[in-house]
Amino acid sequence: MTTPWFGLHLPLFTFPDTPPAGIFDRVAAQARAAEDAGFDLVTVMDHLNQIPGIGHQDEPMLEGWSVLASLARETKRVRLGTLVSGVTYRNPALLAKTATTLDVLSGGRAMFGLGAAWFEAEHESFGFEFPPIRERMDRLDEALTIVRGMFREERSSFQGRHYRTRDVINVPRPVQAGGPRIMVGGGGEQRTLRIAAKHADLTHWFPLGLDVLNRKTDVLTGYCAAIGRDPSEIERTMAAPVIVAATEAEGRALRDALPAERRPHVAVGTPEQAADALRPYLDAGFTGFTFNNNLYQTPDQIAAVGELLRLIQA
Repeated sequence: MTTPWFGLHLPLFTFPDTPPAGIFDRVAAQARAAEDAGFDLVTVMDHLNQIPGIGHQDEPMLEGWSVLASLARETKRVRLGTLVSGVTYRNPALLAKTATTLDVLSGGRAMFGLGAAWFEAEHESFGFEFPPIRERMDRLDEALTIVRGMFREERSSFQGRHYRTRDVINVPRPVQAGGPRIMVGGGGEQRTLRIAAKHADLTHWFPLGLDVLNRKTDVLTGYCAAIGRDPSEIERTMAAPVIVAATEAEGRALRDALPAERRPHVAVGTPEQAADALRPYLDAGFTGFTFNNNLYQTPDQIAAVGELLRLIQA
């Protein structure tokens, strides 16, 4: 069984009294604090505007892959990736080249996350096409085929309905053999999990209760069986179903900041209490848990989550 690990997700770039030139310094300090606390992964969103549930659309937002390239020089151990990139924003061959470059810059620490994209208002304002969900899913399937081919081969070709490559060269090669691990974001049971069964090394889901998550696991297992893949090859990860806080009142305030549909499925407590609440998810086979910097911003807050990590790894 994979040793449980934590990721710090950085969706927030709004820091009061911090000028634009200082925003990255704040983000880098949080990434280093996560590394010091024992986290294994640091991720950013692939959005150009802030999203609902985190803040207002006109709040500061840095382009994600540029941030990751900079964090590669600010950190030494943590893996780095998007949680997750949207398939509609970039040509997939260019995205594979970008991820390969990050893997080289970071010494083999890139993680590649991709999903079907969803933020229609952002697409409209930036001029990106926002096709119906069926087409976005088709594009996701094709894009992941291109990305995997470019990760594994110096030259690869693909001809699909939406994308094509012809003898595309990807040199230098990724530092990681076979390229960065691929995370498919989302738990949609009709298409997303079918695509994950085909392409993913990791999935990432929201905390919607163990009954829902176990059903999604069964659906994913069924899709793997249909194509002859061992489902244990796909690591299941999720946004943390716990909030670590110094006091109950602080924890409730942090939980109230979550989207309403997730609040009933998130426990609040000290590191010891959070460890107890996390164990059923560990028993269900989940190994990676991400914590957001809109809830954990200071080194002390991040260190408290690191204490939880040590408790569940003991």
